[in-house]
Amino acid sequence: MDEWLEGLRERWGILALALLAGSGGLWWWQGRPLSQRPGVLAPEGPVQTAPDATAAPWAFRDHTLTPLAAFEIRARVLGAERYRFDRAAELSPVDLALGWGPMSDSRILEAFRIDQRDRWYFWRAAQMPIPEGEVIRHSANMHMIPANEAIGRRLKAARVGQVVRLKGKLVRADGKDGWHWASSLTRADTGDGSCEVIWVEAAQVTDR
Repeated sequence: MDEWLEGLRERWGILALALLAGSGGLWWWQGRPLSQRPGVLAPEGPVQTAPDATAAPWAFRDHTLTPLAAFEIRARVLGAERYRFDRAAELSPVDLALGWGPMSDSRILEAFRIDQRDRWYFWRAAQMPIPEGEVIRHSANMHMIPANEAIGRRLKAARVGQVVRLKGKLVRADGKDGWHWASSLTRADTGDGSCEVIWVEAAQVTDR
């Protein structure tokens, strides 16, 4: 009887490991980067305009969101990083590093190593294919605040190499505890405070 139980436990252990490996493989496959042919995928830059004069702050998950500008962008996904435990995760479960113009071209991007962590986007290249200023003006790390769960799922499923089209507002978020998070309003800045904080009202994710 003891031998039978031991064998049963062993078989269940092997099955559990197989299921774990299978689910991990499926997760990797679904999130794998999408390879693109050389060429600019997103030629136009983001469109930012003054918010509607009647737009007022609104409450969202125990925060007040204040619109700073209307915002639209079509860009290539350079990186996607989910967040679950930092102060902003309740509002923004994912950051997307996005590129447009030359930073949406595989011929340019193949020279870069791109990374995201701690709500930052990092890049480096052994030899720069374009000037540093062009990289700064044509790419950005953007904090996504989905307006609803469906948009959130779409954003979290975005893969490196895909193209996203987003429409919404750049916002400032203020928490009841005094914490605040304000969007950048220019694409030419770098360093602390240079990321966009986007209230995403519409999101489309495509392969090209």
